[in-house]
Amino acid sequence: MIDDDAKAYLHDELRWIREALLAKLDGLGEHDVRRPLTATGTNLLGLVKHLSTWEARYFGEVFGRPFPEPLPERGTDLWATEDETRAEIAGRYRRVWAHTDVTLFKVLVTFLTEINRHAGHADILREQLDGTTGLDAEAMAREPDAVAREARRAEIERVAEAARR
Repeated sequence: MIDDDAKAYLHDELRWIREALLAKLDGLGEHDVRRPLTATGTNLLGLVKHLSTWEARYFGEVFGRPFPEPLPERGTDLWATEDETRAEIAGRYRRVWAHTDVTLFKVLVTFLTEINRHAGHADILREQLDGTTGLDAEAMAREPDAVAREARRAEIERVAEAARR
């Protein structure tokens, strides 16, 4: 049986990665958080909407505690419609957290894994938009400027090209 310290640790990790995911939206305009950045249409705001929907379902409905607000229909949970705002989607995600924080080990581990997976996607999408990387708003603020980032990339490209010869 999992002890209270392990449960508290898992909860802390879950809360931390949720905040890290939302931080990927900070400093970006509406177009950038919504625009499709992969062939399947994956975008930052859609990832947040997707996770809020599925956390509500797993942590709520599975345990007989349905989330009290309507949830997006299946198939519309990976992107924001024209009628949905960033504040609305992020706010729903925070309300889902408050409603669904439970102590069941298997579900915590499942969602910690799932959110980390999508937070990794968000890392890549954010880097494609403006080169920003990092695990939270503070780390992202310490990122090198565009000139330093491009110089590092050019050096890596030079080494890769040299290896081709």
